[in-house]
Amino acid sequence: MPRFGADIITFHPEGSEHIDRTLGLIKEQGCKAGLVFNPATPLHYLDHVMDKLDMVLLMSVNPGFGGQKFIPHTLEKLREARRRIDNYTARHGGEIWLEVDGGVKVDNIAAIAAAGADTFVAGSAIYGQPDYQQVIDAMRAELAKVK
Repeated sequence: MPRFGADIITFHPEGSEHIDRTLGLIKEQGCKAGLVFNPATPLHYLDHVMDKLDMVLLMSVNPGFGGQKFIPHTLEKLREARRRIDNYTARHGGEIWLEVDGGVKVDNIAAIAAAGADTFVAGSAIYGQPDYQQVIDAMRAELAKVK
């Protein structure tokens, strides 16, 4: 059940010399825009572009292949990203999603949500199992415990 009515384009801040301009160009084309942070990428890239963001995606593994383990330090980074997003939206309104991708599983999704994520990418945790629906239901049950 998507909350966005338009396409969303996300990119790594290291991929653009002019992050603000790139976000603006995405928005001018009628798309939602977001930044993707690798585990070692600092959040300071958010400091001057919050007004153009619809999503912040934190990678909780180093991109490259599926099945990696969640990097625990991501929980601290999630809390900091959530703080920044909430401070911005409290002053200016709007909605900015906080998504996590990498190592999201039944046994850690509640902790990830408690740290501030509201959107989750789970690949091999679901597709590596014989019963997709059972895994999805278990994840939803864990998320229900957080609210």
